[in-house]
Amino acid sequence: MKFEPVIGLEVHAQLKTKTKIFCSCSTEFGKPPNANTCPVCTGMPGMLPVLNKKAVSFAIKAALATNCTINKESRFDRKNYFYPDLPKGYQISQYALPIAEYGWLDIEDKKGNSIKIGITRIHMEEDAGKLIHDPARQRSMVDLNRTGVPLIEIVSEPDIRTALQAGAYLRKLHAILKYIDVCDGNMEQGSFRCDANISLRPAGQKEFGTRAELKNLNSFKNVEKAISYEIERQTYVLEEGNKVIQETRLWDPVKNRTISMRGKEEAHDYRYFPDPDLVPLIVDDEWISSVNKTMPELPHEKVSRFMKEYKLSRDDAWVLTSSIELADFFEKTAAPLKDKKQAANWIMTTLLGMLNAKGISISQSPVLAESFSRLLSLIESGTINTNAAKTVFEEMVSSLKSPETIVKARGLEQLSDQSELEAMVDKIIKKNPDEVTAYRNGKTKLFSFFMGQIMKKTRGKADPGIVTKLLNSKL
Repeated sequence: MKFEPVIGLEVHAQLKTKTKIFCSCSTEFGKPPNANTCPVCTGMPGMLPVLNKKAVSFAIKAALATNCTINKESRFDRKNYFYPDLPKGYQISQYALPIAEYGWLDIEDKKGNSIKIGITRIHMEEDAGKLIHDPARQRSMVDLNRTGVPLIEIVSEPDIRTALQAGAYLRKLHAILKYIDVCDGNMEQGSFRCDANISLRPAGQKEFGTRAELKNLNSFKNVEKAISYEIERQTYVLEEGNKVIQETRLWDPVKNRTISMRGKEEAHDYRYFPDPDLVPLIVDDEWISSVNKTMPELPHEKVSRFMKEYKLSRDDAWVLTSSIELADFFEKTAAPLKDKKQAANWIMTTLLGMLNAKGISISQSPVLAESFSRLLSLIESGTINTNAAKTVFEEMVSSLKSPETIVKARGLEQLSDQSELEAMVDKIIKKNPDEVTAYRNGKTKLFSFFMGQIMKKTRGKADPGIVTKLLNSKL
């Protein structure tokens, strides 16, 4: 029997507020354990929460960017469970009336076909703390710095059918939240993390199968690997005539498999009820309009503009808009240049290759967009050729000097004097009669031999365009 996977994703995104959602404690990452705490976020008796308005504006912004309907009235609920990293014994969240519902994102499959993934809801909630386990001392410690940090949970419809679709959805959502500047998207620090619900059903069946939930997946690759493994595991269970157990599972990235964590809780297990300390949240049209005015160009909009304005392919446009910092770097580089495509190619190959080798992001690049643009301008003006430009770039990375300074100091100006180059070509042809005869008899690959001889003679400074024309005419 063939089975169809049914996948839904729950994304927790930490909002980029300076203070927590219900108190004035800092949200700064990396502070000493329990430094960012107060009586409110540690659940002291009699303390009352006060809602962070900036967090609400960020949630509205995320809802607008994901095509959601914003509810004019939403409410906060208490979600009860006794985890040691939530001192109150409950989490303040939204259940019956979330801030936004009924949105969607469009993703593309390998063939470029558009797939619409529905978004059930976006709700606001506070984060829990962090347990630190010390096996040597047989005890656990708790860091409550993260307790009360504002989150939005974005819950998708069960519209995803493959691990690759899940990865595409998450990457697009991640890019959107970073573009609109409501989440820093740092997956290593837990600012953007995902839970995945996976079930299988016989192909053609409408009813869903029993699902398993994968918790706290913190990289796109781990999401795809974990979902692929879970599909295989559940397929094996069903084909053996057994039933899938509804449970929560964890991904083990070392062993590349999921492991059982606990039985899956349902909504009634959390005993939701309205939080009596927080009044209903009212969002009027004026508030929504003011947030909407701050909305930047979204990734898919930038892709379309790059294709139209810079004549780029869809694939190239997606690469260059994968982060807002990279897109800005490209536009600053390309602005004074005639050949925008050359700017795109150099960024996607030479620049990104350097960044990947160093393991740094575009915002940490030792070469700024203005300097990179001036380097490419030297190619456009014929001052240096492509080979020399690569040498200049390498020195720019290591020395932080300007491209003009490096070109002048190393004497890399391109040799473009046609009469001088023609004399060199004549000498090379005269010196290699056997290769000339072989070339004229059909061994056209020898053209690169002649080009190499000229470049060697000029230490790579000859204008390749002029040399190519001269060789073609004389050979």
